[in-house]
Amino acid sequence: MNKITFLIFSFLFLQVYSQEGPLYQSLIISDELKENANAVIRLNEIYITIESYDKMIYSNKRVVTVLNERGSSKVGAYVGYDNNTTVKKLQALVYDVNGKEIKKFKKRDFLDESAVSGGTLYSDSRVKYLNYIPIKYPYTVEFYTEVEYRSTAFIPNWEPLEGFYVSTENSSYILDNKSNIELKIKASNFDGFNIIKDSRLSYSAKRLKAINSESYSPNFEEYVPNVKAALVDFNMEGVRGSNTNWKDFGRWINESLLADTQNIPESVKQEVVALTKDAETALEKAKIVYEYMQSKTRYISVQIGIGGWKPMLAKDVSKLGYSDCKGLTNFTKALLKEVGVESYYTVLYAGDNIRDIDRDFSATQGNHAILCLPNNDDYIWLECTSQTVPFGYTANFTDDRDVLIIKPEGGEIVHTKKYESIGNKQITTSKIYFTETGGFKAKVSIESYGSQYGQHERIQRKSKKDQKMHYKNYWNHINNLDVNLVTFENDKNAIVFSEAIDVEVEKYASNAGDRLLLNPNFFNISEIIPKEYSYRTLPIKIDRGFLDIDEYEIDIPESLIVESLFKPIRVSTQFGDYSCSITHENNKLIYKREFLVNEGLYQKEEYEAFREFLLQVAKNDNLKIVLKLK
Repeated sequence: MNKITFLIFSFLFLQVYSQEGPLYQSLIISDELKENANAVIRLNEIYITIESYDKMIYSNKRVVTVLNERGSSKVGAYVGYDNNTTVKKLQALVYDVNGKEIKKFKKRDFLDESAVSGGTLYSDSRVKYLNYIPIKYPYTVEFYTEVEYRSTAFIPNWEPLEGFYVSTENSSYILDNKSNIELKIKASNFDGFNIIKDSRLSYSAKRLKAINSESYSPNFEEYVPNVKAALVDFNMEGVRGSNTNWKDFGRWINESLLADTQNIPESVKQEVVALTKDAETALEKAKIVYEYMQSKTRYISVQIGIGGWKPMLAKDVSKLGYSDCKGLTNFTKALLKEVGVESYYTVLYAGDNIRDIDRDFSATQGNHAILCLPNNDDYIWLECTSQTVPFGYTANFTDDRDVLIIKPEGGEIVHTKKYESIGNKQITTSKIYFTETGGFKAKVSIESYGSQYGQHERIQRKSKKDQKMHYKNYWNHINNLDVNLVTFENDKNAIVFSEAIDVEVEKYASNAGDRLLLNPNFFNISEIIPKEYSYRTLPIKIDRGFLDIDEYEIDIPESLIVESLFKPIRVSTQFGDYSCSITHENNKLIYKREFLVNEGLYQKEEYEAFREFLLQVAKNDNLKIVLKLK
């Protein structure tokens, strides 16, 4: 080897293997990976060794380049632990734009605090995390951790794309199963991504471009690559579990987590029996018991050890008057059992975004518990954490999704109630007294049903001041609106929420010489204007449709005449329907409007048509008529 060749080789060797090598240099990241990205995952190596049914070692080397302030949340330099988890190794290094080390953090330098919010009663869950405030961007963080788990119920998944606006240069996931216990694997959404399956238990990904967030798109996890893993025999904080299928897994929950937790004090038994003695049906009994539970308890998070999955004893919930979703659900189940009403403990993913339990992969899934009542060939679902929600109402949180119900014979995946678009209804009516100067006084009535009930019902729990501010914001197109009187009626039996609001404003219509330009849609102008995309990449998903019906009777003074009205309008598409009209008789105007949006999943190529539909609604909601002084 001549001298020049040796020097070149030595330079390249140092560039690759020194700490200032390519992995830590921000400047050499390709434009492809920087496009639309706030952070780039340069390297994420996950190595999981399953030693036995009750021991697992998790190792992770992670290098992330943060391109701007919005990318700092993707550093991921943290680790959770509890009494059954040991953090064996933990360190982080920070590099500047050129790959030069500027800061080093050892295990003792990481901040340590509770991993749960202040609303939690008690918890042994804690987190160690890196608290680094950058001087400038971009910067790179190398993070390494090794953790020993004595619970194998929650094997970490692999998600090589970690959210919107984050690209991935290299990511790998290796499972080393030394336990001789069957390990179930499910890989999803690999098509269209640069994913390599090296073996059944080894996966890698390279050069995954950042994905933009797009309006009305499915949940992120529905279309990005992921790998799930679960042991057939596992340990959950000292309790051995079995997980061949959902039936088997549900039987384990029933026998190991729920059994012997439902005893309640004799005085409470006698109380609920007395309360339900005149009820003629199981449904009537269930409703009485549910309302009793709501009046006696409140929600507070309880997380300790297996308490993440095992409910508090029903007798303790009865004594204390509080618990988390598991404890309150189990307590309600125990009360119903005393009056002879069958019910099933239910595990699911709760939240505004609809997410299913994966029916094809039995494992420790879910983040919430509710109660299921069999009702002929259907089910009634009870949310046990709210003191105000009506019996059987689940919209906006646990509706329309696959869940796991726990029967004595085992688990079963079923689907919760779906609230149809036309049932998610809001009816707004108003008697309006318009003045010749362009102001008005009005009595407004709003009735809400279905998912819209849940969106409106919460208003009654605000302060009087905040209630008035709510309507000022709700009708923010009306300047200087005065809200004079607000009253509510909450019919929990019919599940209808009614609002009555008296309002007035000195000036609403605009002047054009001796004419007034008036928008007769006083109280429900759509402001839904979806973002425009030069190229749409994701399908359209509308989780919940709705129907708005509006009718206003507008009295105009005799000093004004109607000079111009618009013709009736109707727009009909696969995404929904819209109509509005205005008629005039004597000194009255009648304005009518209906706006229906259909829930559903639509192709990305249909986005422009969907956007055009909503643009037409917004345009027609702002049509004006012309009034003229006599």
